[in-house]
Amino acid sequence: MDRTLAADLARLPELLEATRRAAADALAALGERPVVPPPPAHPPAPEPLPERAAGTEAALDAFARRWAPRLSASAGPRYLGFVTGGATPAALAGDWLTAAHDQNSNSALDGAGQDLERETAGWLRELFGLGAAHSGTFVSGATQSNTTGLAIAREWLGERLGVSPAEYGAAALGPVRVLSGAPHSSIAKALSVLGLGRTSLVQVPTLPGREAVDPAALDRALADTHGPAVVVANAGTVNTVDFDDLRAVAALKDRHDFWLHTDAAFGAFAALSPQHAHLVDGLDASDSVCIDLHKWLNVPYDSAVQFTRRPDLQARVYQNAAAYLGPLGEHPDLVHLTPENSHRLRALAAWFTLRAYGREGHREIVERDIACARALGAELEQDPAFRLLAPVRLNVVCFTLAGDAPDPARLTALREAAAGEVFVTPTVYAGTPALRAAFSNWRTTQADVRRAARALRAAAHGTAKGTA
Repeated sequence: MDRTLAADLARLPELLEATRRAAADALAALGERPVVPPPPAHPPAPEPLPERAAGTEAALDAFARRWAPRLSASAGPRYLGFVTGGATPAALAGDWLTAAHDQNSNSALDGAGQDLERETAGWLRELFGLGAAHSGTFVSGATQSNTTGLAIAREWLGERLGVSPAEYGAAALGPVRVLSGAPHSSIAKALSVLGLGRTSLVQVPTLPGREAVDPAALDRALADTHGPAVVVANAGTVNTVDFDDLRAVAALKDRHDFWLHTDAAFGAFAALSPQHAHLVDGLDASDSVCIDLHKWLNVPYDSAVQFTRRPDLQARVYQNAAAYLGPLGEHPDLVHLTPENSHRLRALAAWFTLRAYGREGHREIVERDIACARALGAELEQDPAFRLLAPVRLNVVCFTLAGDAPDPARLTALREAAAGEVFVTPTVYAGTPALRAAFSNWRTTQADVRRAARALRAAAHGTAKGTA
């Protein structure tokens, strides 16, 4: 064994303690450090690959010097960009143990990881109000969850047409129509990966002033579709967290032949709040469902789950034949259910946080974040510098600067001026350049809302005066 590697092994408890201190210090500073540090005037040039061993302690020192100061506080309470959660204490503990045990949980030959994942997927199915007909599999994020759901849908189309695209390719299907009102960008990406093509995505008109699909327009679009189709419903759009009427969409199956995939990446968490659970009423009628976990479940990146009623079709897409792998059987190994042959035990972080805090603990996080989003919306509405572009339906505030034609450059300047205190992301809503604040972090409180609002107001008035 390399001498330095052997020395690190001998000192492993000491090195893990040093790592724990570094992690604890970073987490303790999350509330006060710049949310997004300003970029260095002169980014450091990449260092050459070390030729000689220096050991873990030297690597910790180098990381603390070169990289840690430049990392954002994305796990903190005022990082409101994208839809980014943090990591609850239990989830963090689970993730550390995931690395320590270093399981590849794809094979039933070493099956504890598979059993743990199935138990955790069962808990999540119950949490989101899905029935026993749905089976769940962990994947890396919402993009992969959407891709997997649409891969199963592609195989269903083949089943309806008497051909298997998993065997003969997507071209065997002929033209395909994928209908959606306000699809997330990952849907088009998935269609490209799956060989169905971005042009197969047909945007259906939405309800006036909404991002929710118009069920009557969807009915007409399905009537104009020859052969089976795929419908992608939305349970929580990115810009305004709008929800399709899932029951109305599912009811169209009485007249049309289609696979219903629901993108509920973070909107599914509405099910945890009695006041908002009606928004996902009918989610169980979906044939496949995407839910992201490193958003509102607050587990570390990367983690999502894909639910489907047709795991047999899922296995037909992803089956892998090798002498060292288990057979498909009635309950296929995970290696036959996702694109990954190697599958880290990412379910463990989710298991930990669900086991530690249960339904009630996670409901409190969801409802607190919703209250924070509403509070920020109310704060911005009181300032004439801002204009809300949509009601705060759940956990996202979509807003812009006042005026008929907000200047994207001013919005960029506002974001940059406020970035030390709060991070928000740019977007375009109904043709209007805008900003979006998404609340999904377990640490966020009303005090953080007030700090974020002060920073945004100061930046807005600064840009209006040309000083930011």
